Amino acid sequence: MKFATKAIHAGQEPDPSTGAVMTPIYQTSTYWQKSPGDNKGFEYSRGTNPTRKALEDCLAALENAKYGLAFSSGMGATDAVMKLLAPGDEVITGNDLYGGSYRIFTKIFANYGIKFHFLDLSDPEIIRQYTNEKTKLVWIETPTNPTMQIVDIEAIGKITKEKNLMLVVDNTFASPYLQNPMDLGATIVMHSVTKYIGGHSDVVMGALMLNDEELYKRLWFIYNACGATPGPMDSFLVLRGIKTLHLRMKAHCENGRVIAEYLRNHPKVDKIYWPGFTDHPNHEIAKKQMRDFGGMISITLKGADLAETFRIAGSFKVFTLAESLGGVESLMNHPVSMTHGSIPKEVREAVGVTDNLLRLSVGVEDVEDLLADLKQALA
Repeated sequence: MKFATKAIHAGQEPDPSTGAVMTPIYQTSTYWQKSPGDNKGFEYSRGTNPTRKALEDCLAALENAKYGLAFSSGMGATDAVMKLLAPGDEVITGNDLYGGSYRIFTKIFANYGIKFHFLDLSDPEIIRQYTNEKTKLVWIETPTNPTMQIVDIEAIGKITKEKNLMLVVDNTFASPYLQNPMDLGATIVMHSVTKYIGGHSDVVMGALMLNDEELYKRLWFIYNACGATPGPMDSFLVLRGIKTLHLRMKAHCENGRVIAEYLRNHPKVDKIYWPGFTDHPNHEIAKKQMRDFGGMISITLKGADLAETFRIAGSFKVFTLAESLGGVESLMNHPVSMTHGSIPKEVREAVGVTDNLLRLSVGVEDVEDLLADLKQALA
C-alpha cells in the first residue's frame, strides 16, 4: 500500500465482535482467560491492549518496519533503548539534540557507566574516530532540534553495519511522511508521537519501530517490565490523528516554504535554519533522503538580547508561544529557556542555540494569517 492508504488502514480491521470500522477503545486493564494461560492474546494492559496493538502495527507500516512499540512518551521510548546497554558501553550521538535526550543521556544513563560522545555528525566519517570495542550504539536526529542539521542516514548506516553497531534515528522532525530511516539502514526508528504523528497537541506518546525480531523481543521485555506504555484512549487518538498525517504534512511543507522565504529576507532576522534552502549545510543530503523539507524553522533575531527576544516571542497572536511542535496550530518556542534549558550554556551556544534563537513549528492555518502575524510581531 502507498503511504496515504497505510495511514488510514494499516493495522486496523473491522472489529470482529461488532464490525465497527474504527478500532474500539478497549478501556480494560485485564482479560478473561478460559484457563490459566489460555487467552485470546491479551492478559494485562500494561503488556498489550487491542487498541494499542492496532496503533503499533500502523506505526510499523508507516516506517516500513515489521514491529512497532508505543510508549507513554518519547522519553519513555528513549529510556527503553538506553536500557539495552550495560555499564562500560559507549554511545556516539550528535552535538545538536533535543534537550530531553541530552538530559537523559548525561543526567541519568551516564550515572550508570555509559559514556556518550557528542559529535558534529555532518561528516559521517567522524564516527570511525570514536568507535572502539565498547561502542554499541549511534543515536542521531535529522533534521536536528533546533538548528536543523542534516545527517546522512545512509552513510552512517553503512558505517554502523560495518562496525556491527545499532543505529537509532530520531525521526520526529521529519515524520514518516517525509523520511523513512529503516530504508536507509537504521536499526531502530524513534518518534515523539506527540508531535507530527499525533498532530493535534492532545496526546503525549513515543514509539519505536524496527525489523529485527530478537531486538524487538528484548525491547518488548523492557517495555512490559518497566511499564512506560500508553493507555487505550491515547492510542485511539493517535490512530485518528494518523489518518490525516499525509494531508497535514503537505500543508506543513507548503506553509513552511512560504514562511522560510519570507523570514530569510526579513531585516530583523540574522540567521535562518531550514533545510530547503540550497545553501543550508547538507541540503543535497536532505534532498536525497527527504521527500520535502517540513515546517520546522529556526531563526536568530538580529541584535536582540534575551529581553528583546522574550518581548518578540510574546508578541505573536496566531503563533502560540509554547513547548512542543508538529500540531495543526503554529507554535513558537524559545529553546534556551524551554526545550533546551537543561543543556549547559557553553554546550548549546557552541552549536548556535543562543539566547536570541526562536524555533517555529509552522502549522496548517491560512498562510496569509501567519505572514501577517510575523510581520506585526517582528515590526
